[in-house]
Amino acid sequence: MTKQQRTVLITGASSGIGKATAQLLLLHGWKVIAAARRTDAMTDLCASGAEIFPLDITDIQSRQSLVTHVHEQFGVLDALVNNAGFGEVGPIETMPIQTAQSLFEVNVFGLIGLTQMLLPEMRKHGKGRIINVSSIAGRFVTPGSGWYAASKYAVEALSDALRLELHQFGIQVVIIEPGLIATGFENVAKASMLEAQSDPAWTAMMKKVEQNWMEGFRRASPADVVAKTIRKALEARAPHARYRCGHRSESVVIQKLLPTNVWDSIIRSQMI
Repeated sequence: MTKQQRTVLITGASSGIGKATAQLLLLHGWKVIAAARRTDAMTDLCASGAEIFPLDITDIQSRQSLVTHVHEQFGVLDALVNNAGFGEVGPIETMPIQTAQSLFEVNVFGLIGLTQMLLPEMRKHGKGRIINVSSIAGRFVTPGSGWYAASKYAVEALSDALRLELHQFGIQVVIIEPGLIATGFENVAKASMLEAQSDPAWTAMMKKVEQNWMEGFRRASPADVVAKTIRKALEARAPHARYRCGHRSESVVIQKLLPTNVWDSIIRSQMI
């Protein structure tokens, strides 16, 4: 008997972790629905056998169009990889509230909004696996990352609640916590760090933050590292609740072991 092909929807699939995950899963026999705003950046995925679909994760009509298409063409999904997201860096005091709201619209409300739309069919069929791509920033905070980290803390909390709530329906929820990954995120972050340095009150700190980040990103792990971790979480018979991966992801363990005042002293010495 031929094994039935499994279907996965991946958001933010036009670059970085999302694209690397789509490419890897295609190689391993998954039917991949790749969704992102820039469909022109996914033509290679289409050529490799993926179904590509435009998605503005912040727009309810865009999310609904994708969900309708998925259900009409593929029925219930076997898995959802919530990967779409972005980051901005700067002091909490100076980052515009509009920027912070945009972070939450993409990283939190877009992620949950799409998940809410897909859950009824998953519940009806009593199966499904949801992979939420968070970050080590969802486990601890450093200077300048407050708003971004807050959005990832929210992803962690919502994922934990979903894991508990959906277990009764046969749906599993897994969190992926990448460290520093070579996806181009560092270029976006650097632009916001340079902008934050224009305020004299924060210039010195943000220069040290920039130096620390850029040094870390010089040794960043490739996106393939995260893609392999996502595949492991998707295909494991009994997946862990969380998977850490990539450069500096071990910091989560170190931070957990140290008293808060000791950890704070280490971070301040590096970034303030």
